[in-house]
Amino acid sequence: MAVYRMILNETSYFGDDAISVLPDEIRSRGFQKALVVTDKDLIRFGVSKRVTSLLDRNGLDYEIFSDIKQNPTIANVKAGVEAFQNSRADYIIAIGGGSSIDTGKAIGIIIRNPEFSDVKSLAGEAPTKNRAVPLIAVTTTAGTAAEVTKNYVITDEERQVKFPCVDPHDIPIVAIVDPRMMSSMPKSLTANTGMDALTHAIEGYIAKGAWEFTDMLNLKAVELIGRSLRKAVHENDGGARFDMAVGQYLTGMGFSNCGLGIVHSMAHQLGGVYDTPHGIANAVLLPYVMAYNADYTGEKFKHIAKAMGVSGTREMSPAEYRKAAIDAVIELSKDIGIPQKLREIGVMEKDIPRLSKAALADGCTEGNPRPASVEEISAIYMTAF
Repeated sequence: MAVYRMILNETSYFGDDAISVLPDEIRSRGFQKALVVTDKDLIRFGVSKRVTSLLDRNGLDYEIFSDIKQNPTIANVKAGVEAFQNSRADYIIAIGGGSSIDTGKAIGIIIRNPEFSDVKSLAGEAPTKNRAVPLIAVTTTAGTAAEVTKNYVITDEERQVKFPCVDPHDIPIVAIVDPRMMSSMPKSLTANTGMDALTHAIEGYIAKGAWEFTDMLNLKAVELIGRSLRKAVHENDGGARFDMAVGQYLTGMGFSNCGLGIVHSMAHQLGGVYDTPHGIANAVLLPYVMAYNADYTGEKFKHIAKAMGVSGTREMSPAEYRKAAIDAVIELSKDIGIPQKLREIGVMEKDIPRLSKAALADGCTEGNPRPASVEEISAIYMTAF
């Protein structure tokens, strides 16, 4: 019988104004000074200030590091490591989506495991020995679930490659999932990050490493996202925001422990070459990869279709419910304004051969339910083009 491993974070808080627990959490753990890792847009729009003002009111010391790109780079991480050392901080608060939290994870790992200071050596499952610097993650998007996973992704700008890192030592010790921190997201970002979460849930549900525990988490996430993303985008509905926050968290627990597939392998390359936002890359590619994998998923597309709100799935043939699941994803994607073709987001046909080769070598490829070759990945890119 197979042995399955589940790794989860320690403590999470959910709900409007969940950030109010921060001062008590910080004091109870005896922390003295934070490096606040966030991005310049969140500072400019006053989102990060909701957290830093709380720290100010409670007399809690911190410094801010905001030299982060939307696809964080090796240079961003190295600058963050230097900032942490110079600040004499003893913990990290990461405010943002995957960009900020991923950067915070990499900083924390390198501070405690300096032999990986080149950053590149963290790719894949790096054999780090020490737990990262304590990280409190305050998520501002309902997409990456970085606040609950052991995964993070860094871009090597020199090679134009994004490399996923998987390390149980990097999981945040506290996650704050406060829908009010997400309410100022523009529609486009809500849409992109929401489709990122849906991709996590669907890929995790059909991944080779999926099992009952992760299936439960990922399928419920599909249901929550499927019923709530439109309202979150078009109405900024508070209940929908909460559902999205919980849905992306659930799939974070799921996919972090069962793996993903070639949607992510292929999307990582678009981020590395074109700096494409990760959620958009995933969203465009998802239905095309679902079609590629469909015959290797048993009855799971029936459950995906039902979770997405499709009626009558019980009476459908495998071909019918697989098409219904894909069509439901496409319909949702169109309804929230996601581009449908790679050429619409700046991908160049001449790059497809190198994108395909890099995607095959990506760490997520192994988890795909259907084996893939360079030629097959190239064909998917071309169909999506």
